[in-house]
Amino acid sequence: MSAKNELQQINNRLDKCRHKLAAAKARNDRPVVRQFEDEIKKLTKKIAQLKHKQSYDVNKERKALLDMPFSREITKAEQADMGKLKKSVKGLVVVHPMTKIGKELRLEVMTGYAPKKF
Repeated sequence: MSAKNELQQINNRLDKCRHKLAAAKARNDRPVVRQFEDEIKKLTKKIAQLKHKQSYDVNKERKALLDMPFSREITKAEQADMGKLKKSVKGLVVVHPMTKIGKELRLEVMTGYAPKKF
């Protein structure tokens, strides 16, 4: 399961627990309230761990791209035939500004990163 799906499932479980907690508080059911409060703490902790892991992975990828010796904007003509460009440049990584890594790098245009000049 991807981290994104797992995070979504945990958020759904957390939302259910919060609704059940509210209902238990309305009934004044102490043991059930305590149970759901513990469950909410556990789920919140798990969400924080997953978000930290995601940011760590994105930061690691960002550093790897910035360490590449060459980067430049990808022209519209190159974007039109991306397959040809990727075949001609070994190790090319293309980053779109709307992806997570693109936002992390604060890109304005599609950019290519490569070990050699292209």
